[in-house]
Amino acid sequence: MKAKIYVTLKKGVLDPQGRAVMGALKSMDFNEVKDVRVGKYMELELSGASKEEEEKRLREMCEKLLANTVVENYRIEIE
Repeated sequence: MKAKIYVTLKKGVLDPQGRAVMGALKSMDFNEVKDVRVGKYMELELSGASKEEEEKRLREMCEKLLANTVVENYRIEIE
């Protein structure tokens, strides 16, 4: 089973990396860009139980390691 995890900063949390990317895009004349938020994307290959059990384990992984839930949100997709 394959899982995709998307981790993004919560609204209101400053994103210096996003600001740097936005500045670079504007310096290249991509002036239509109004905001950039940078996040993380991970793919995990899983072997194990049911989809429900795997989703539970993925949430544990996110809560304990993959996302800083104080400042980040995460979303899981299981294929």
